[in-house]
Amino acid sequence: MLVYAVSLLNKRNPSKTIINTILTFQRRMASNRSTENELKVEDMRTKYHEKNQTFLESDLQSKDPISQFKIWFEEAARTPGIAEANAMCVATASKEGRPSARYLLLKGYGMDGFKFYTHYNSRKGKDLEENPWAALTFYWEPLHRSVRIEGRVEKLGAEDSDNYFHSRPRDSQIGSSASKQSSVIESRDVLTEREAELMAQFKGQEIPRPPTWGGYILIPDSMEFWHGHSNRLHDRIRFRRPESRETPDGKFTHIGENGWVYERLSP
Repeated sequence: MLVYAVSLLNKRNPSKTIINTILTFQRRMASNRSTENELKVEDMRTKYHEKNQTFLESDLQSKDPISQFKIWFEEAARTPGIAEANAMCVATASKEGRPSARYLLLKGYGMDGFKFYTHYNSRKGKDLEENPWAALTFYWEPLHRSVRIEGRVEKLGAEDSDNYFHSRPRDSQIGSSASKQSSVIESRDVLTEREAELMAQFKGQEIPRPPTWGGYILIPDSMEFWHGHSNRLHDRIRFRRPESRETPDGKFTHIGENGWVYERLSP
């Protein structure tokens, strides 16, 4: 409409001031439309649990955090909308304290700890060689729940790593063998060519586990269960190993099972 008006004005030879005013107005209108459609990150939020949907200490189904994790994890695995309940963010740090984080899949857990598999020469592998402490975070958005786990990490034995490696799909075995994880390569062609070489080399044969690939286990000393609330007064219950000679007071810190204590944290 404005363009049409400007064309009419041009035919009648109006002053340049009028034309410039109309064009300026047109640009401002376009700018306003752009601003209206702009994604405002600061306004992004969703509803969590309501005030009456609390997670209290009395709601714990186990006073052992690994047993409580099992209950939440199995519920997450059965929940529509959670494709990979075992997806977790694994955070490590170098000996200088420089952090890095990435997503992996949990591949086993029990009273001994939480297992995952990767390349020893990857960044996380090198971090763990220098600084054997890590943190895992699970987030199950449809349930508005999260679990944070911290502890010391150790390598799993060769037999455990071999067994898991050979339980994986053959393509995944080839992929792990073809990639020197975290190393710089020229292009994707390097990977596809190496994949083809290995497929030909091991056709009809068992693929050996690369010596630079294997498992780790995180032995937890702290586990936090988070239950989100729309008013941001989230529920946080943390289990931890007690300090030497620490005696839980029953008010702030409570006695759990299997050597754990638990307490509520402010959100």
